Amino acid sequence: MKRLGILAHSTEGAALCFLTFCQEGFRRTGRHEHPDVTLDYTAFGFSMPAWDAGDHAAVRKTLATSVGRLAGAGADFFVCPDNTAHMALEVPGPALALPGLHIAEVVADRAARDGRNRVGVLGTKYTMDGPLYPRALAARGIVAEVPDAEDRQTVNRIIFDELVRGVLTDVSRDQYVRVIERLAVRGCDAVALVCTEIPLLVPQDASPLPTLDSTRLIARAAYDTAVGDKPMPTWRGGAR
Repeated sequence: MKRLGILAHSTEGAALCFLTFCQEGFRRTGRHEHPDVTLDYTAFGFSMPAWDAGDHAAVRKTLATSVGRLAGAGADFFVCPDNTAHMALEVPGPALALPGLHIAEVVADRAARDGRNRVGVLGTKYTMDGPLYPRALAARGIVAEVPDAEDRQTVNRIIFDELVRGVLTDVSRDQYVRVIERLAVRGCDAVALVCTEIPLLVPQDASPLPTLDSTRLIARAAYDTAVGDKPMPTWRGGAR
């Protein structure tokens, strides 16, 4: 088995990824066993000035340091349970110390397997306004839809004011449900929860549309890779 490295860039999403990976082992083996896993985390607050300035290269440097520490700890590959972070990881630069799975590719692959045609995208303002999901979904013949400007502001505010702090409220869940309902009216047949904290607030049974849970999808893809059911990744940063 291969050792997984989790490159954390936000707290709650990284914790959910870690739990899902371990629980996948418990579920599949029937024992308290899973492949070895190491997590490295430089608090994302230190990167927020760079995000706000659009300095993705600076964020990449911080993330690359974490990947290097994961390699030093013996990890064979990494996942980053943070969608927005992939915008920085895609910036050109030296190859990362480990190969990694790309979260947008994992989510888009699942959308294609599920036969989706139009997928709503909920995440941080950076992700909703960025190229990751329009590109990954379009490569599979799927249209990406984002909420309107006011709804994008609501989604982003709840992420940074509440979800990354572990705050989950019924009021915010109801707001997200209304955003998803409006995406359904626009013809979406699924919604991608591509801030890794959103699945904690909006589980499948609360969503008006089928969900693509990026956190659990990347964790389970990592498990498949660690046990040899999927090939090792080759991506080491840079454009896909």
